[in-house]
Parts: sequence; structure tokens; C-alpha cells
Amino acid sequence: MKRKGMSALCLCLALGLSAFTGGILANTGDAAANSGASSAPATASTQDTVNINTATAQQLTQLQGIGARRAEAIVQYRDENGPFTDIEQLQEVPGIGPTLIENNRARLVL
Repeated sequence: MKRKGMSALCLCLALGLSAFTGGILANTGDAAANSGASSAPATASTQDTVNINTATAQQLTQLQGIGARRAEAIVQYRDENGPFTDIEQLQEVPGIGPTLIENNRARLVL
């Protein structure tokens, strides 16, 4: 019985800490879209998705090849033109090309 209690405590701690490691980028409003996803706790190798229509500039900088300047350009484009309707539309943002999109495709969502 004591062993089960420790396992439950460790699991709770691990789940709580995941929000402070990589879980910050996950948009909690996308729960319905990710309903088929596993409910297993996130590991250090798991990368969270980034919603390009709702992410802040700081969140966008977590993507490969996106620095502060490109992140701000994405946010500015979105503010001026409305939400992205397709991931490929990111190429309309100055400094964003097909290679950058391909390098991040698994993490990009609308």
C-alpha cells in the first residue's frame, strides 16, 4: 500500500512539473483537437505543438529557426491579415520559407 502511494505522488509531481517544462506551449483550448492524443505524461523528448493563430511571439521562438524578429513578423502578419487558414500561408511572412515550415511541420497547428 505504501508503494502505491509513492507512485501516485511521483506521477502527480511529474504531471505538475510538465506544465513548467515544455507544456507551456500547448494551447489548453485545443483539447478537443487533441482528443485522440495519448494521455501519457510528457517526456523531455516530446515537443508540444504551437498554434500559429494564437501563439505569442515568445511561444513562436520555441520553433526551430524562429527568432524574436521572425516571431514578431508572424504576429504582425496575423494581426494585419487575420488568422492563418493553412500552414503553407506562413511563407507569406517575410523570412519564412518552405524549409523552415518543413523543419517545424510536426509542431505547427492552426
